[in-house]
Amino acid sequence: MIDVYTAPTPNGYKVTVLLEEMGVEYNLIPIDFSKNDQKTPEFLALNPNGRIPVIVDRGNDDFVVFESGAIMVYLAEKYGQFYPQDPKVRSRALQWLMFQMGGVGPMMGQANVFYRYFPEKIQPAIDRYQKECRRLFEVLDSRLAKARYLAGDELTIADFANWCWVRTHKWSGASVEGLEHLNRWIDELYARPGCQAGVNKPERLKSSDELIKHAQNMVTR
Repeated sequence: MIDVYTAPTPNGYKVTVLLEEMGVEYNLIPIDFSKNDQKTPEFLALNPNGRIPVIVDRGNDDFVVFESGAIMVYLAEKYGQFYPQDPKVRSRALQWLMFQMGGVGPMMGQANVFYRYFPEKIQPAIDRYQKECRRLFEVLDSRLAKARYLAGDELTIADFANWCWVRTHKWSGASVEGLEHLNRWIDELYARPGCQAGVNKPERLKSSDELIKHAQNMVTR
């Protein structure tokens, strides 16, 4: 059994989408940011950085993995899915995974903060991050004009990682208008039941004191 400590965010979706797509049973443990669950001693014992998602592999000596990209690689290797056997194709998948980790995620995250949450509207910052998001979307569109998926003909963890962020483009105010190939890819993954379930389950599951107590007990057992 895989325990998943998570919240309804793009990085959190990456893990639940992958698990749903692989058909792996998992236990979803919600982390409530409004209660600073991610800053409790119990959670920090799992991830010293105090960020979701985190998994605990109960079938592997309670092995803990944090950082969403590292979790995806761990699960793909463990279950042998969405992780190409061909070294070159696998390298391309990892390159596009790192593209999301180092570019799409951070830039969309900053755009989202300045566009939606920052107490004052700092237009140069909003423009800067939205422009960079659009540039990254265009990079993805250019790649997807040449191949069905990011690593080629094979669906991989790189697609799920990027899709979980790009699908939220409206949160950041960044546009995907006119990006034919990117929109084709977004729609194709949206149609997959695993992708839908991986996004919807965390959104439906809300934290409660009882669930948090359960999560803390699982950490310390």
